[in-house]
Parts: sequence; structure tokens; C-alpha cells
Amino acid sequence: MLKHITNLLKDKIIIIAILVSVGILCLSLIKMPETGIKVANIDKGYHSIAYFILTITWLLSFYKKPQKKYIIAISCIIFGIIIELLQASLTVYREGDYFDVLANSLGVLLALSTFSLFFKKNDIN
Repeated sequence: MLKHITNLLKDKIIIIAILVSVGILCLSLIKMPETGIKVANIDKGYHSIAYFILTITWLLSFYKKPQKKYIIAISCIIFGIIIELLQASLTVYREGDYFDVLANSLGVLLALSTFSLFFKKNDIN
């Protein structure tokens, strides 16, 4: 089944990774509507999930080059830091937050761990 998924996404995963990156960038810089539902720090979970997906898509884009997985992980963390800096400097309705950077980094590290475990188990890496 993994071969079927790999063949299906073979040429499209890089496009998906770019779209996820642009999507996170846009969603991070636009003003989000108020939902009326308040859950303390739920956005940290959203950050972790978003950066998990971001990292997984980029790792899958380069899965035949396992030596690049740490470069990809570091790049995703730096991407998150840059977005937090942009929020602090470019917008008045968003603010940069150190805890968001930590949540982003947690998502990246979870994705890296999941990817490493999964592909080690399936002898692809």
C-alpha cells in the first residue's frame, strides 16, 4: 500500500509541501475572525499540528535523501521563527510569541520522530 501512495504522490508531494508552506504563511499573517469560543492555549495545539504537517510534507518530498531530514527539520523551525518575527513587525492584529515558536518546534520534532520511526520500520530510509 505504501508503494501505491508513493507512486500517487511521487511528483505532486513537492507541490503539496509548497502549498502547505504558503498556507501556513498566509494564515499566520491574516487577521483571523473571532469564533466566540475561548479555550486557553488551544492555538498552541494548532501550531503543533500545522508544523507537524509542514515538516512531514517536506520530509516526504525528500524521503529518498535521508541525510537531508535534519536540514528540513531545522528549516521548518527557522520558518516558524521568521513567521513569528513577521507577525510582530508587520501586523498590528497578531503578535509574535515565544510559546508559539516552542509549539511549532514541538510539531517539527514530532514529525521528524514519526518519519524516522516509520521509514526505519519500512526500510525506506
